[in-house]
Amino acid sequence: MVNKLLHTRYRVSDLDKTVHFYKDVLGLKETHRSKSPRGSELVFFKAPGSDEEIEICKFDGSGPVNVGSDITHLAFEVDDLEAFAKEAAKKGYPLSDGPTKTGSGSMIAFLDAPEGYEIELIQH
Repeated sequence: MVNKLLHTRYRVSDLDKTVHFYKDVLGLKETHRSKSPRGSELVFFKAPGSDEEIEICKFDGSGPVNVGSDITHLAFEVDDLEAFAKEAAKKGYPLSDGPTKTGSGSMIAFLDAPEGYEIELIQH
């Protein structure tokens, strides 16, 4: 039996652009960088209030990165969805869907991260 989720890995082709997005658009904290024994470049991020990390991996030896549509996404809680959306749009990342009110009264929206990964934003 597993104890807890430690991290989720997303492989990318453009490490610099993706690191910029997670730091400067989402506001995540870079926790560490390393190189794996096989040569993968790894950058880890953490959201405030979360224990789990996101691992961004660049490994050209695996071939091109092909992210299928609607396969996976990361979901983040935000305090003010409208304010977040305005700031993200100023940085070149407008919402791709929403905001939409859910049945529970929360607001959700989506934006596209580099490489085709999708980010869900939730305001409770």
